Amino acid sequence: MDLNLLWFGLLGVLLAGYAVLDGFDLGVGILHPFIRGDRERRLAINAIGPLWDGNEVWLVTFGGALFAAFPEVYATLLSGFYIPVMVILAGLIGRAISLEFRSKVTSPRWRAYWDASFFLSSFVVTAVFGLALGNVVRGVPIGSDHEFAGSLRDLLHPFAFAVAALAVAGAAMHGSIYLYLKTEGALQERVRPWMTWTFAAFAVLFVAVTVFAVATIPHATANFERWPLAWLVVVLNVLAIANVPRAIHRRRPGYAFVSSSCTIVALVFTAAMALFPNLALSTLDPAWSIDIYEGSSSQPTLRLMAIIAAIGMPLVCAYTAIVYWVFRGKVQLDEHSY
Repeated sequence: MDLNLLWFGLLGVLLAGYAVLDGFDLGVGILHPFIRGDRERRLAINAIGPLWDGNEVWLVTFGGALFAAFPEVYATLLSGFYIPVMVILAGLIGRAISLEFRSKVTSPRWRAYWDASFFLSSFVVTAVFGLALGNVVRGVPIGSDHEFAGSLRDLLHPFAFAVAALAVAGAAMHGSIYLYLKTEGALQERVRPWMTWTFAAFAVLFVAVTVFAVATIPHATANFERWPLAWLVVVLNVLAIANVPRAIHRRRPGYAFVSSSCTIVALVFTAAMALFPNLALSTLDPAWSIDIYEGSSSQPTLRLMAIIAAIGMPLVCAYTAIVYWVFRGKVQLDEHSY
């Protein structure tokens, strides 16, 4: 078994799992300013309240797996993405504090402050994640010594901003579908048009980013030419995107949510195909890129990690499934609510 390839694939699974699961509660945060009144905002928060912290387990696992399986890649990228990573961590902390503190005091000013914090944290985390992904796919300045040879300014370019905008629109779409799925009554009816306009924004940005990538990033489609069967995922991605408005029109939010989730998974797959076999692409010289073999841990380490993953991943999946099953159905407010 090619353990390097296995761990490249597992990183993709962990990233896709995080994007799907934390994507909708980030989206709920992005949409938070559009929700009316204290009661409806509490309903929205309680729709994600039992789930958001468990969703972030996938991000923690992804970071730990990257560090253990590909330490050189972790060190190189973290040195270049230090400020974005700190911004993401601050945003994740700010979002958690906002959720936990908001309803502790009944003062309108207190709650308005934490509402703003919840929105801003969710927006910043999503946008900076998109910014980082855009840079990883496009490549960053890495020298012959595998050290980051640029500055923060090198990470701020049009393609990265385009991917950041796509991430925000995608999270908002995913979150609006989830809110429609979990709410009822007046709030659910207000959420319905949000699904339409967030989908429209996502669809436009999806086309723009795709054209931008194909036109400006030479390696974006190289692996698709090498393995033509991979185009099937692209076709399925387009079909999943097209099915979102169809499911919305038919008032089948569960169907729309599955399609939205498949879209996110397919986008992660597309990004992985643009990278493979590299994990850190150098814009200075392709020969200075770090691939999954050059930047990995030793084979015994990867083998031991594979055994741990074979034990741990089913537990994480089981925990996630149990939590979602326990908190299934429409959200309600009671004495234990946020």
